[in-house]
Amino acid sequence: MAGTDEDTVAAADDALYVLTAVLLTPAKFPSVLGDDYPEACAALGLPPLADGYGLVLGQDGDGARWTVVVDDVSLVAVAVASWDCGMEYDLSPDERTVVTALPGWPLAVAVAAPGVPAPHDPGPESADLPALRPPDTTVWGPAQRRLGADEIALQWGQWRAQIDDAEFPDPAAGTDSTADASDGGGEGAASAGEGAPADAEDATAAADDRTGVGAPGHDGVRRVLAEARAYVDTPPPLGRVRSSFAPGDARTLRADGPGWSLVARTDDIAFILLDEEPGEVLPVGRGPALPGLLTALDKMAVRPS
Repeated sequence: MAGTDEDTVAAADDALYVLTAVLLTPAKFPSVLGDDYPEACAALGLPPLADGYGLVLGQDGDGARWTVVVDDVSLVAVAVASWDCGMEYDLSPDERTVVTALPGWPLAVAVAAPGVPAPHDPGPESADLPALRPPDTTVWGPAQRRLGADEIALQWGQWRAQIDDAEFPDPAAGTDSTADASDGGGEGAASAGEGAPADAEDATAAADDRTGVGAPGHDGVRRVLAEARAYVDTPPPLGRVRSSFAPGDARTLRADGPGWSLVARTDDIAFILLDEEPGEVLPVGRGPALPGLLTALDKMAVRPS
């Protein structure tokens, strides 16, 4: 959500016309930048400070793209919340809060400042570093996989409505609930930006209710559940497991790892996306094993303050 036309901050020896801002904290960071908070910070050349940062994206008077990093996280959080509610907010960080000004934008921004040239990278005379650019999400890879998981978390109700619980095996029959959305899943996560849920009509079940990673099921799902369970015993880098608000007494759980993303509701099922499965969204049913795993992950997860 863009700020007002008058929002400006000092950056790169020029005024910055603020277009948008995002948080970069352990509990909330642009997941397109990495699987965890330290990785997202490293993508911008920043140390992973405990309190995090605010990223203010805008253009200077010549139209050049700049990302101003500030340490006033609360100010940016208030601005983002206001814009999300459709309210205007004058985001004008004090110069003393500016950590650095980075050329370019690490995220795609669809708007531009009025009255200045079209957005473009600063010239070499204005910046000592290569310009930041958004990760390529036109092809399937880690960035696209994480964006797909973001979309599922944001549009949980639409995705969940596509899953028929009858397709999952009966836990009393000695099977767990791991399932693979093999039919129609190819466009599920790949079209997540359009809010088009995957079709899990032909979901297949996996077995072994002791580990929750059934032998005859999807190898990638078994691997992800095993790695997620290992997080409980050996905490991963900060931000790889995050917990956020959900309706009722539930929480929305997000976990990421090497080549995979998991989105779940603590009182419901989970969805898994894999780097090696372009566009596939793999639902994991409730069963006897998943609830305990989600509860354990939620207890160790980072939460917004």
